[in-house]
Amino acid sequence: MTGLGSAATGLLITVISILFFRRKISTTFHWKFRNRDQDIEAFLKNNGGLVPKRYSYSDIKKMTSSFKEKLGKGGYGSVYKGKLPDGRLVAVKLLNTSKGNGQEFINEVASISRTSHVNVVTLLGFCLEGGKRALIYEFMPNGSLEKFIYEQNISEDNRQHLTVQDLYQIAIGIARGLEYLHLGCSTRILHFDIKPHNILLDDEFCPKISDFGLAKLYGRTDSMVSMLEARGTIGYIAPEVFCRNIGCVSHKSDVYSYGMMILEMGGGRKNLDVGVHHTSEIYFPQWIYEHIEQGNIEPELLGLVSKEETEIARKMIVVGLWCIQTNPKDRPPISKVKEMLESTQPLQIPPKP
Repeated sequence: MTGLGSAATGLLITVISILFFRRKISTTFHWKFRNRDQDIEAFLKNNGGLVPKRYSYSDIKKMTSSFKEKLGKGGYGSVYKGKLPDGRLVAVKLLNTSKGNGQEFINEVASISRTSHVNVVTLLGFCLEGGKRALIYEFMPNGSLEKFIYEQNISEDNRQHLTVQDLYQIAIGIARGLEYLHLGCSTRILHFDIKPHNILLDDEFCPKISDFGLAKLYGRTDSMVSMLEARGTIGYIAPEVFCRNIGCVSHKSDVYSYGMMILEMGGGRKNLDVGVHHTSEIYFPQWIYEHIEQGNIEPELLGLVSKEETEIARKMIVVGLWCIQTNPKDRPPISKVKEMLESTQPLQIPPKP
């Protein structure tokens, strides 16, 4: 009987402990969730002069017709087409609150609210209500750049719209937008996720840098950025972002991502294509560097039809190769990148990255 009594007592203590800790875990989770929203509200209050118009969740549902038309989906949520009361079309990004701690919301509002440039997307409003978070942007009718540059994505309609000359002008526009973020703002902004998916095109195919969820603000006098964890997209992320022995994280990290992107624009293919059958074609930067170094860039190599187009693509590729130098000190700043793209002089071939 004594044994049974001891077992029953032990079982009772175990049940009470489980119930106590379960309640404690639940309480902690809800406290963190409330505290996270309080942090965002405090940020909005402290930056009241900068943040755009605030909308209710019912406003968001109304402007999107209850999320009727989905434009796309990303890591932090889905994007829907909407219309403001004044008739302007917008893109509404509904953020997934189960991911992150609200930092991506603050990053977007903090960074884009400080910008005003033809090559940076405009944030028109936001929603923060009962755990619901949404960001409202100007609508870009031609979508993202990625559907215009990869061979497998190009439709006949897209092929008619964008020539190599068009892509070249888009590359210059993106460089101007980055130059503004790095040098034109009162507080410098590092984007940390420059890639074709995050470049949107308006009705005139003017490029606009979007998606500032990973962005980081830093002072104009700072030469490097302190980071606790790597951020970016595989294939575009600068090596120093995940391996600090290579160099310091700075504006040159965005230059690297930009370089990888314009290599794809000039070559019409992804830099890292795991679907190819020949290992020599897997890493495009290495493959194209060898052809440029040997001087045998012919139109057929890039799927083009004329020498003029090939020269434009070659310029973009050479600039891209300068941008992806492994050591950040060997990469040009974005202002120099823009100057190289706009120059009519022959460009020196960089060291093999």
